[in-house]
Amino acid sequence: MIADAFVAASRRLCDAVEPLRFTEPVTHVYNPLVYARGMHEAYLRRAAPRAPGGVLFLGMNPGPWGMAQTGVPFGEVAAVRDWMGFEGAVDTPANEHPKRPVQGLACERSEVSGRRLWGLLADRFGTFDAFAERHVIVNYCPLVFMEASGRNRTPDKLPVDERAPLEEACDRHLVELIDAALPEWVIGVGAFAEGCLKRVLNDAAAAATPRIGRVLHPSPASPAANRGWAEQAVAQLEALGVW
Repeated sequence: MIADAFVAASRRLCDAVEPLRFTEPVTHVYNPLVYARGMHEAYLRRAAPRAPGGVLFLGMNPGPWGMAQTGVPFGEVAAVRDWMGFEGAVDTPANEHPKRPVQGLACERSEVSGRRLWGLLADRFGTFDAFAERHVIVNYCPLVFMEASGRNRTPDKLPVDERAPLEEACDRHLVELIDAALPEWVIGVGAFAEGCLKRVLNDAAAAATPRIGRVLHPSPASPAANRGWAEQAVAQLEALGVW
């Protein structure tokens, strides 16, 4: 089953990134594949494609109020709890940042990117299981990086010597997911994710050869995304022929 392959790949990725160490300005690193493993694997088992030929969406890495809380990519709490119907507790990450506590489904903060993304999918597909028939969302990197202030730091801002072993593990994991799911399309949510897809597929590391596309990232840090993100994303997917 594709779901079993996804879970096995997730565990291998966790083992590969857990020993990695990062230096200042990064002071705290969360790995939801460890402390939120139960929720994450429950998501993978329900979200993994039922059959080859669908669409795989790729995000960058967890947000502090999304996957860091729930173990679900773009995992805005209300969407995970109320729309997807997931239940369960998560543990406390090692070296928890006082400004970024992990409260799981009890977290009252909302991740805007996840609210926009899953909100669009809820409107379009009605139920999570209907969406998951031919679509899945995963992240490239599983780790959350924070500075002393609590500010989020994205993987592309890491020094080269720290980024290289992380990318090696994440590239390998991405290839495993693509080869397991055999999607017709792989869609980067934002330019970074699209670049990762092009790199691993152009290197011929994957046996599958899906078509590559991109949608605008739903982050509120993007001025374009704040001007009707859902409408723009739908238009991009329709122009590609994905929808």
